[in-house]
Amino acid sequence: MSTAARFLPLIVVVAILSWASAYPVVRIALRDLPPVPLAAARYAIAALLAGGWLAWARPPVPMRGDWPRIGGCGAIGIALYNILFNTGEVTVSAGAASLLISAMPLIAALIAVAVMGERLSFWGWAGSLCSFVGVVLIAGGQVGGIALGSGATMVVGAAVCGALYTTLQKKLVLRYGALPTICYILIAGAICLSPWLPQALRVLPGAPAHCWAAVLELGIFPAAIGYAAWAFVIGHMGAARGAGLLYLLPPATLVLAFVLTGEVPSARTLLGGVIVMAGVVLTNTYGHPDRARRTGA
Repeated sequence: MSTAARFLPLIVVVAILSWASAYPVVRIALRDLPPVPLAAARYAIAALLAGGWLAWARPPVPMRGDWPRIGGCGAIGIALYNILFNTGEVTVSAGAASLLISAMPLIAALIAVAVMGERLSFWGWAGSLCSFVGVVLIAGGQVGGIALGSGATMVVGAAVCGALYTTLQKKLVLRYGALPTICYILIAGAICLSPWLPQALRVLPGAPAHCWAAVLELGIFPAAIGYAAWAFVIGHMGAARGAGLLYLLPPATLVLAFVLTGEVPSARTLLGGVIVMAGVVLTNTYGHPDRARRTGA
């Protein structure tokens, strides 16, 4: 067994726990810092780490024609995603937010159908409907329900941004590799959020220690180490096999939310989460015609 393979399970755990920690830790930071300045401070830290790695590793500089795509990924997948997500988490519980975001692969598949001409089988559409029912069930149990502008709809909007980002960044990853790509995108996202950084810098000096700890954790672990660890995992397992590990994210979030904030999800949230995950699994497994033929569906 190679050294990389020996440490792969540990790196998977680091990636999943780093990303899962974002949901409850954002809730902690929002007690003292407004949603958008929080995003600006978090990604300023992540951008500094990304820039340091780029200066050390010196990967190829993206071609001029790819910079608009990098900027779009940063604007949609980092800036707008976090604006919507942080605003939504003001009222949406960490566990519910993670379950709503877990529909992101499904949204990405539907975007591919609408924009890229991909097809879904009968089971793909059935899984989509199943997940939609689960999302409505979870959202209806949050403050504000599913009304336009409610916290739950903000989190669903973040999931749409994440799905668009997934689609946009694929060509960049194939061309430059996962880790260099995410470093450039993190910097682009931080630049988009920079107008709110002065507000964060005005609030933070008077903020309690737990707010500082939360912002540092969010900038270092979910935003930097989490992506780096995931790039390593995908590099050794492949995107298809690695994607299955993301199903561990909502359960890990529920556990961390309980440990860090004492949050206990409602029965409605848990039921909706099971329905969402069932729909995502159904669509990802049997939703594409070529996969359905291979599995005999």
